[in-house]
Amino acid sequence: MRLGIDFGTTRTAISIVDRGNFPTVSFHDCDGDLRDHIPTLIALDGDDLVYGFEAEAAISVGAPALRSMKRLLSSPALSGRDTIEVGGRTILLLDVLRGFFTYVADRLRQASTVAPVPLSEPLEAVIGVPAHAHSAQRFFTLEAAKLGGFTPLFMLNEPSAAGLEYTHRHSGTINSRRTRVLVYDLGGGTFDASLVAVDGTSHEVLASYGDNLLGGDDFDEVLALLALKHASEATGRTLAPETIASEEWNALVDECRLAKESLVPQTRWITISLPSSWECPPVTIAAGDYYERCVPLIESTLATMEPLLAQDGDDAMPLGEDVAGLYVVGGASQLPIVSRVLRTTYGRRVHRSPHSSASTAIGLAIASDPDSPYALVDRLSRGVGVFRERHSGAEVSFDPLLPRDLRIEGSSGATVTRSYKAVHNIGCFRFVEYSSVDEDGTPRGEVLPLDEVLFPFDATLQGLSAAELASHPVRHMDIGVMCQERYSVDANGIVTVTITDLSTGYVLTHSLASRV
Repeated sequence: MRLGIDFGTTRTAISIVDRGNFPTVSFHDCDGDLRDHIPTLIALDGDDLVYGFEAEAAISVGAPALRSMKRLLSSPALSGRDTIEVGGRTILLLDVLRGFFTYVADRLRQASTVAPVPLSEPLEAVIGVPAHAHSAQRFFTLEAAKLGGFTPLFMLNEPSAAGLEYTHRHSGTINSRRTRVLVYDLGGGTFDASLVAVDGTSHEVLASYGDNLLGGDDFDEVLALLALKHASEATGRTLAPETIASEEWNALVDECRLAKESLVPQTRWITISLPSSWECPPVTIAAGDYYERCVPLIESTLATMEPLLAQDGDDAMPLGEDVAGLYVVGGASQLPIVSRVLRTTYGRRVHRSPHSSASTAIGLAIASDPDSPYALVDRLSRGVGVFRERHSGAEVSFDPLLPRDLRIEGSSGATVTRSYKAVHNIGCFRFVEYSSVDEDGTPRGEVLPLDEVLFPFDATLQGLSAAELASHPVRHMDIGVMCQERYSVDANGIVTVTITDLSTGYVLTHSLASRV
């Protein structure tokens, strides 16, 4: 079975390949009702970790929970030793992720609209990832899916997948004059935007920008803070996140999320139930008041997306004449004020996907279909560089190795090779991911530590472990040696470096996501 998995911050959606169609899978919840997603939730039910619908049921009766686990993957210091705490119990993050993907695979096989799926049939999946996910996040997600029972084909940036779904659904809007699609993907925990050039069934991502810490969770908190303000006025108490119990705050945010998801353009008032211990009746909030407080978050997404817009100064054409449409996807984009602000800003070419929460999953399924006519060239979307030591460690210089707009074409990925003469006994490579560089090549904006590699150019040190190399001082060699660096980016966006001493043939190969 071929399928696309959109592992979301709050919801996980799956679409399958079915003879040229890409239906979204529905799952039976604990009440036997069909849902078009699995909640991305973990809870501690007694001594047992439970996931998805079971976690949702446990949380409803007060079980401690972990929400928005996908946001935990955005930490630049992510490693295989990272743990999370649920109800006082400490668990490896990778084990939690593996458990969740195991649960998803089990529900797919046994309790979904495509069940039963025998264990002998592999679940071959293209898995979505935020466009600006760093290497460790990509590796963690890929490894968890593999350990959970899926056969990952490759990973694809989420807005790139939504671009495939747009042309599959709206091919009539693409013509010789308008050949580009701007994808606006506002999910539960992340925001991404990509500009996609379309030529028939060929797609090429021209550029992507995003914010891994902005999404529907933030809109939930805005409503929760507003509810606290009204409750404070009604009770005469000072109610704030820091003055109430964490379980009460989490319950309030949950209530606000449900209220937010039920909003429609005609909604005028929002009623929020408060924790029973407060002895306060439900508060009623004007939808307009809530929307006003959401606007700064939406404006933040517009600022993130701005580099993708027309730069010709034509205010009447902010999308550019060659843009067929601004495609709005992601579960959080269903909030009415989002489309309202986008249409006010960009006009009639704003299209909201009829399957906002499943658009990415559908695009991922299209990408997984071996018979699909669609082809995609993606971009690395974040640069990779290295800080090198010079003059026996007295100075440090930065070398931007892989630009953020590097083309990634299909399963072949991309490769960059460079050769030079090394003049130190040990090469100290401190790799980072960066969002931009200035005119001098210095990294600017977000700079995230990626990995550190030591390579012995002195033949007498070759074969020593990294710990042993670290104990040797860096010094200048009288005679330099020719070496080669080869950087390979696979279809998942994960970078592997291969360093070779061309004089001795000594080779070191290292994945820059190996901290898992």
